Amino acid sequence: MAGAADERLLPLSFGAMTLGDFLVTRTVELVVHTDDLNEATGAGIPYDRQALAACTRLLADALAAKAPGGAVEVRVPPYAVVQCVEGPRHTRGTPPNVVETDPLTWIRLAAGRVEWAAELDAALVSASGERADLADLLPLMS
Repeated sequence: MAGAADERLLPLSFGAMTLGDFLVTRTVELVVHTDDLNEATGAGIPYDRQALAACTRLLADALAAKAPGGAVEVRVPPYAVVQCVEGPRHTRGTPPNVVETDPLTWIRLAAGRVEWAAELDAALVSASGERADLADLLPLMS
């Protein structure tokens, strides 16, 4: 659909969706299901870098929309950084509440494929500060 406007409406079984939104949902599905397939089979299917980046950013933005605020900075290098959670807003220097993880761990948390506490225990997530516990906000996709 080269040249199609992002606002073009697509008729779907549950109603209409813009082309732009539809493509975003397919990108998230591509990355999540590639990860599921790799987990199930050990096949080592490579992730498309642009799809991984888009999925990471989208899910970070979804967290910021679900928990608006500026008390916690969530970092998923090299693709995303968002501020979220109500409370004192950070303006300069190192924030007092920081969560950091890699893109695949972030996607697995957001999709409900792994648990917050288990990833903290495995040191796949770093969380510092009294407001940096995201357990009650995850998964985003449920």
